[in-house]
Amino acid sequence: MRSSNPVFSRRGFSRDNGYAGFNAAPQAGGPAAGNPYAQGTGNPYATNPYAPADAQLGAPPQAPARTGVMTMDDVVARTAMTLGTVVLTAILSWVLLPVDQANIGKSYAIGIGAALVAFVLALVQSFKRKPSPALILAYAAFEGVFLGVISSAVSTYIADGVVMQAVLGTMAVFAGVLVAYRMGWIRVTRRFYGFVMAAALGFLLLMAVNALFAVFGGGDGLGFRSGGLGILFGVIGIILGACFLALDFKQVEDGINYGAPREESWLAAFGLTMTLVWIYLEMLRLLSILQGDD
Repeated sequence: MRSSNPVFSRRGFSRDNGYAGFNAAPQAGGPAAGNPYAQGTGNPYATNPYAPADAQLGAPPQAPARTGVMTMDDVVARTAMTLGTVVLTAILSWVLLPVDQANIGKSYAIGIGAALVAFVLALVQSFKRKPSPALILAYAAFEGVFLGVISSAVSTYIADGVVMQAVLGTMAVFAGVLVAYRMGWIRVTRRFYGFVMAAALGFLLLMAVNALFAVFGGGDGLGFRSGGLGILFGVIGIILGACFLALDFKQVEDGINYGAPREESWLAAFGLTMTLVWIYLEMLRLLSILQGDD
């Protein structure tokens, strides 16, 4: 995943992706033909450089145990580091950047600035050929600052306790999608990917139009973020986030099965973090609308 979140992905789930299994067209020659990390497909990790020249006269030599490939432990560790950075900076910004009447302007300015920096860092990482742990952790830190400010504002001015509900809701979505994916209830295919990408593009375009109307016309623009429409689009946003999670899980699985380099685990962590941030923000917005209407 380049990142695995399709919104920013250049390499992930594309024809150039070395281990996006459902995107590789089947070819003649057996099941290994679609695996770019299989023997005889140009994968430098699949050949044995120590094999003798006359190996064909005897039994095929066994390649030495491969090292430096991505494992599930790598993905879990990198994701924990990235999400831990988000949580830590969110807590610090909540405490150090209060949104009371005396500091609300400064806190909002810092939060919006942090969101813009995080967005730029995410784009830079998405267009890099290799993952940069420093960039990814910097993205997580600035994203955490933004989340801390916006969460504090929602908790202070809209509904106390809604932040913890959004966190629990995000965890529930993650756990539910993971179980459904592992049980085979969600099958990530090329058609599934195309549907999610089309839906995400339409969703983002509508939100962009709504934001423009809100900026130039005042109020809530076209009303996509309040009332009944706000609830509907909040639910759609969460469902899209759940679909992104399924794509992330598929890409992690393919990367491990096809022997992607260990450094790719940073991209897995990057994509999962962006997806979870998406789900949290949509969950926070939906719960805010529901409790604000009480």
